[in-house]
Amino acid sequence: MHCTDAVAAAAATVPSFSADRARRFTSDYGLAVCALAVRVVDAASVAAGARPAFFPAELDHGFVMAEVELFGDTALRFVSYPDGTDVSFLPGFEDVASSVESPDFGLTRFDHIAGAVPDLASVASYVAGFTGFHEFSNFTGDKVGTAESALNGVVLSNNADTVLLTLLEPVHGTKRRSQVQTFLDHHGGPGVQHLLMASDDLLGTLREIRARSSVGGFELLPPPPPSYYDALRRLAGDVLSEEQIKECQELGVLVDRDDHGGVVLQVFTKAAVDR
Repeated sequence: MHCTDAVAAAAATVPSFSADRARRFTSDYGLAVCALAVRVVDAASVAAGARPAFFPAELDHGFVMAEVELFGDTALRFVSYPDGTDVSFLPGFEDVASSVESPDFGLTRFDHIAGAVPDLASVASYVAGFTGFHEFSNFTGDKVGTAESALNGVVLSNNADTVLLTLLEPVHGTKRRSQVQTFLDHHGGPGVQHLLMASDDLLGTLREIRARSSVGGFELLPPPPPSYYDALRRLAGDVLSEEQIKECQELGVLVDRDDHGGVVLQVFTKAAVDR
């Protein structure tokens, strides 16, 4: 470690920070997700079988942080802290008062975070082995893909099903490269492919986003063709009213049936990264 890096690490609010690593990560992957963090009971007890990336360190106010390798150069960060703490994020960070009222887009939490990997089985086995996560669901190319492009995936979850980690791998042999393979090629290896945020009212969230689109924010992917919503009436006409289907079409919302007879509404932004 260079002298300047040692000084930066010593002064960093996040103790695992390395200026040299940050430069290399940005050079290799551009704007991308470097670490995911989850709260655990005791971050000092890194689960057996994980490959350590940063050994446990005690912060102020009873906070402890550690990191392990997840996939590629992405780390999984464990953070533990006492219940009832008045620290809003991590010790050393300061709350910043906004000069304007923050809009409420209705986004409540991360539903899941998805990583793209070249070999699903080995990564899923590794992650499940040290986290104790169980298989929440899985899907294969014949269910979620087309003859043009396909992928396989597995969703790992904690016991309470509140932390969901999705792992995706490409399916080869289709007419076009799998979208997961495209990500791996452009990203330069395994990494976080997408973040999905939940909303209790997706249509209301999209209306709010569109109303504020002139001041920046995310751009959404183009909507499906009208034929998609003609098929949707057959797929989910027993759950969604005609008015709701028309609103989904107006806002470009995709609709899937879930395993409980209901529907899942979703929409995708254009890539927020530079590759």
